[in-house]
Amino acid sequence: MNSTVIQIKNVKKSFKGNEVLTDVNITVKAGSIYALLGANGTGKSTLLKIVTGLLTSDGGQVTIKDIDVADNPVAAQKLFSFSSQNTTVDGVLTGYENLHLIAKLRHVHNPRKVAESLLVKFDLIDAKDRAVSTYSGGMRRRLDLAMSLVGNPEIIFLDEPTTGLDPNSRKDLWNTIKEMKSQGKTIFLTTQYLEEADYLADQIGFLREGEIVASGTPDEMKRNAGADKLLLVFNNKQDTERALKLLESYFPVKKEDCEISIDLTEEITTTLNVLNALTIDKIELQTFKMISPTLEDVFMTITKGRK
Repeated sequence: MNSTVIQIKNVKKSFKGNEVLTDVNITVKAGSIYALLGANGTGKSTLLKIVTGLLTSDGGQVTIKDIDVADNPVAAQKLFSFSSQNTTVDGVLTGYENLHLIAKLRHVHNPRKVAESLLVKFDLIDAKDRAVSTYSGGMRRRLDLAMSLVGNPEIIFLDEPTTGLDPNSRKDLWNTIKEMKSQGKTIFLTTQYLEEADYLADQIGFLREGEIVASGTPDEMKRNAGADKLLLVFNNKQDTERALKLLESYFPVKKEDCEISIDLTEEITTTLNVLNALTIDKIELQTFKMISPTLEDVFMTITKGRK
């Protein structure tokens, strides 16, 4: 299934004359993960509040499964769950009590069973009878995600889901989000972490100065930042200088004293030709490796020259 589930068209929003969103357009397909990437203060959370019907836009339209969110927010909100930056769990209640309460409020069948199964799914069963105030940041985030799955929503909105987590907890949560996608969920998340967007997303949008300045798959975005590169590391400066002259036709760039970088327009052919030329000329390499552009490179490329 590849139908459009979320459509954001020409959305605008200002606060006290300050334009936060100028003209945002996003399409999200069913069963995919869309990552909205941007620095703090770029309007990610504002856009998410508009998309989920918590805030009114100044212009444009948002539809979720063809339901206009502004016209019919209640109908749209039945289709999704929204996990905000600040976890909505109650620290006084236990993990089980939090889930059981939400299940009852959402009128799901057999709330006790739903709560228990989600505790197992999110690896919280051993802590189910502990007050949430004793949970680690990662555990609270997992519980928050578990609560967002009560009622089995088709669409899940996550606002900076891993902010404040340690690297291990972040990776665990990434895997949980991937698993949610494998069950057919459509996930729209905001993040300021390039690595997170790269790891999770099928489609990425860079939000800057109130608009999407670049979008595409992680691989497409990386290609926008330039070709893969071949990094050559030599044993000494003398060999490095000889290699620079020998490989002149490949437009080598000196990176460090003993490092040269070459753009790989034809990856395999260029690599083999370069290594062959060095061997014939008896210029010894310490090591070499191929480097692909990262989303960090993309971000630097698309923001270059922007103030």
